[in-house]
Amino acid sequence: MTSVISGVKIPDSQLAREAAELVRSYEGEMLFNHSVRVYVFGAIKGLRQKLKFDPELLYVAALFHDLGLVDHYHTETKRFEVDGADAARDFLRARGIAEPQADLVWEAIALHTTPGIPQYMRPEIALTNAGVLVDVVGIGYDEYTPEQRDQVISAFPRGDFKNEFLKVQTCSALKKPQTTFGTVNFDYIEDHDPGFRKPNACTRIRSTPWQS
Repeated sequence: MTSVISGVKIPDSQLAREAAELVRSYEGEMLFNHSVRVYVFGAIKGLRQKLKFDPELLYVAALFHDLGLVDHYHTETKRFEVDGADAARDFLRARGIAEPQADLVWEAIALHTTPGIPQYMRPEIALTNAGVLVDVVGIGYDEYTPEQRDQVISAFPRGDFKNEFLKVQTCSALKKPQTTFGTVNFDYIEDHDPGFRKPNACTRIRSTPWQS
């Protein structure tokens, strides 16, 4: 695997190698390449903004952020983000990483699709979210030079990313639609089935057992 991309070094500690090996064993090329791109784009932004962040923790968060989409880590009742966050925290705890660091990675993964909040949190959380946003929906695309974008894509190709990613996300959302309430994940179900009605917050409020 390319060791340096646009000035960003891919972490090569034992922890980083074990994390990459675990994730690669469960994810296909599309999700794995996306996960590493999230790290590189996030780290580039962190360096550009002169933020103090832990590259190893950011790398683990990026690697694990979509692991909840694969069958092995899928649960029936949790958002896929939480499934991935739980897997990362278990991985870090098993290797003696202190709780504050393990919790930081958990938060970065659990919040990576939540709009309007991660960018105000600690750098590892904000940069995981930023990497996801630029790689998936193009937010921040022009903040990177054409050379930076080309180097990242050359090292970790996108392939048919848009179509393959939508398919994986839709499959996950359809398995547990109740977990998509209040999240962007409902969009995958609505795109697949425009007639599907999501739970409505107003209906929920009116249906509570309270008298008023």
